[in-house]
Amino acid sequence: MLTSIKDKSVIVTGGSKGIGRGIAKVFAAQGAKVTIAARGEQAAMDACNEINNGGGVASFQQCDVSDWESVKSMVDAVAKAQGGVDIMCANAGAFPQTKIVDMEPDEWDQVMGTNLRSAFLSVKACIPYFEKAGKGRVVLTSSITGPVTGYPGWAHYGASKSGQLGFLKTAAMELSKYNTTINAVMPGNIYTEGLQDLGQDYLDTMAASIPLKRLGAVEDIGNAALFFASEEAAYITGQTIIVDGGQILPESLEAMEEI
Repeated sequence: MLTSIKDKSVIVTGGSKGIGRGIAKVFAAQGAKVTIAARGEQAAMDACNEINNGGGVASFQQCDVSDWESVKSMVDAVAKAQGGVDIMCANAGAFPQTKIVDMEPDEWDQVMGTNLRSAFLSVKACIPYFEKAGKGRVVLTSSITGPVTGYPGWAHYGASKSGQLGFLKTAAMELSKYNTTINAVMPGNIYTEGLQDLGQDYLDTMAASIPLKRLGAVEDIGNAALFFASEEAAYITGQTIIVDGGQILPESLEAMEEI
């Protein structure tokens, strides 16, 4: 059991729903002081109320994760309220499904801003507090889509998630100066509100292609993030872990029939 998270100040961007909400709940269950940073106030407050009513500690900061001034103000406010920032979970993400032929350049830019630019901004804003504390943790939510696999309609999403891993390698070296680690969790298909919107046929097809025969839970990603953020993972940086139920392993659907 990881016990080193208790009383740590944790920011989860995009923590109002989906994987981010799962990460926030996992950290709060370990005694962390969680701040959910998101644009939508109502969804974020619902997430905070769920955590607080369950005995955890969570608060909300409104933030546009693609805007530098907004991110900096959010991180500064959290540091003032919580006495610093120990862990940044840069999770915010968007994944509209649009094929390249139909995709407007503005949509590409929006996805890059939400997924990739936000990771850079979140890390940059936390550096002064990691330096002051003499340590820190960053966990990125990447994906198997882009770095490992592809799917029609998600060229921008895949590019942004691959970009996060490119950023990760150099960031790990630069953050070492502040005794800070940065690692990434790469989810497969996780059961969230966003996937529900893609329809039951999509969910059933994806579950059938996974060796464990089910979609992941948001807590599965939260638990991986928790490990990367812990003192027990202090000597791990610039690394990734795939959490996908074995989804990327089969060579073909025929291989699944042999299980």
